Amino acid sequence: MQAAEPSIFAKVKPQAPLLSVKGLSKCYGSRIGCADVSFDLWPGEVLGIVGESGSGKSTLLSCLAGHLAPDTGEVIFATASGPRDTVTMSEPERRRLARTDWAFVHQNPRDGLRMGVTAGGNVGERLMAVGARHYGTIRHAATDWLGRVEIDAGRIDDRPSAFSGGMQQRLQIARNLVTGPRLVFMDEPTGGLDVSVQARLLDLLRGLVREMGLSAIIVTHDLAVVRLLADRLMVMKSGHVVEQGLTDQVLDDPQHAYTQLLVSSVLQV
Repeated sequence: MQAAEPSIFAKVKPQAPLLSVKGLSKCYGSRIGCADVSFDLWPGEVLGIVGESGSGKSTLLSCLAGHLAPDTGEVIFATASGPRDTVTMSEPERRRLARTDWAFVHQNPRDGLRMGVTAGGNVGERLMAVGARHYGTIRHAATDWLGRVEIDAGRIDDRPSAFSGGMQQRLQIARNLVTGPRLVFMDEPTGGLDVSVQARLLDLLRGLVREMGLSAIIVTHDLAVVRLLADRLMVMKSGHVVEQGLTDQVLDDPQHAYTQLLVSSVLQV
């Protein structure tokens, strides 16, 4: 796989971050989920978060996306009305943000789809959630997006249960991106898929991210995924960020012993 192409972010750094995370921490009793994590995410930037199971990357993503309340810290998002701390937002405000400017791609697509609703209905529901009401317009948009994620338009009335795992994941992506969010959270988006399906899905994701100028935060244990998609990389161990930097720099010249171990374990496979 080729490395990620330079994003808009990499060429011209914007004046203000889209997301600014400050001192984010979450504990489960005496166990650390994530500890004092701080970073900025810029418009058009893709950030990869890697680490072994239990490193804290999924806890961090859940706190960022509002699925889990952190113990301390701020998650400042550049909303249309100005910077807002999403941690202190009301639940209705946060839900609206999740329907409009944010999207979340689950590892298991069944967690992000309505399995009893048709493929077209899954895509159309998100449009209806932001105010779309005209049936013809909604169906046209759903048909267009099925094509963009390489699902035959003739399957628009099929239910997700009739699709393969890879097709379900592509449908979940269409459902999430149809409203043009500015920030997409992805939790192991290629996990559980075979290698050939992973490759096609990654190529699709890379194309959509660049085409739409999306910002994204991708959690994965697969260094090939971040090599292909991410502009910048954070490495987590035991809830702490142990190394971060431009993806190629971190992977080609890791400084922390843990990062070196991760990279060497891939090279030895």
